[in-house]
Amino acid sequence: MSTYNDEINIRTNGEVDIIDITNQVQNIVNKSKIKNGIVCIFVPGSTGTITTIEYEPGLMKDLPRALQKIAPKGEHYDHHETWHDDNGHSHVRASLMGPGITIPLIDRRIIHGTWQQIVFVEFDTSPRSRNLIVQIVGE
Repeated sequence: MSTYNDEINIRTNGEVDIIDITNQVQNIVNKSKIKNGIVCIFVPGSTGTITTIEYEPGLMKDLPRALQKIAPKGEHYDHHETWHDDNGHSHVRASLMGPGITIPLIDRRIIHGTWQQIVFVEFDTSPRSRNLIVQIVGE
C-alpha cells in the first residue's frame, strides 16, 4: 500500500464561488503513479467545502439559492458576537456540507459520473487563497 500527498492551490472570489477542480484532481492522480485506491480531497478551514455537482450554469445559481434558505445570510448568528465578523452563515453551511470527500480510483482514473464534477465551494464572505489537500492511498 502506498500514499501520495499533494495540494491544489486556488484563489476564490468569495462567498459561494464554485470552482471545478476535477481536472486538477485527475492530474494529481496521474503524477502519483497509484493505479487503484481512494482519493481524499480535504479543505483545511471552517468556511469551505468539497463536494460534487453537475457544473452547469443553472446549478451554479440553484446551489447558492438553496443554501440561502438553509443557513441565510443576514440572520443573527452568535458567532458574530464571538468574533465580531459577519460569516456565521458561512460556518454553518460548511459544517452541514463537510470539509472533504473520498473518491474511488480505478485504473488511474477518478470515478465520477458523466455530469458529476468535483468542486470546491467557498462560503467565506471575502476572497480567499485556499490550499486543498489531496491524499491518495492505494497500489
